[in-house]
Amino acid sequence: MLNLDTHILVSFLAGTSTAHEYSLMAKEELAISDIVLWELAKLTEIGRLNIDFDSRVFRSFLRQLTVIPITLEIVRKSARLDFSSDPADEIIAATSIVESIPLVTRDRRILKSRLVPFVL
Repeated sequence: MLNLDTHILVSFLAGTSTAHEYSLMAKEELAISDIVLWELAKLTEIGRLNIDFDSRVFRSFLRQLTVIPITLEIVRKSARLDFSSDPADEIIAATSIVESIPLVTRDRRILKSRLVPFVL
């Protein structure tokens, strides 16, 4: 299983993932932190994305993902990371740590972490 950050998920939906990212995601079950859904909604609200959350295509895609809820353990871990970022990115990274799921991200701040499991 792989945990996708928001940017990676948006790239995947837009068809702009790298060949390496596609090959990784094709081989594994995919997961997201539930805060990614909130970020998608906010990006749509401000006009940076155009997602129809009610469309059959989007709902079908979403059913293929494991959506991991924010737990007390994830919240606690997000406050003890070895990097600082926006709260959503910290929750996403903490989700990977707590759930022992490698994170797929392009975020340089997160990639410097020694705590977050990554897929290479």
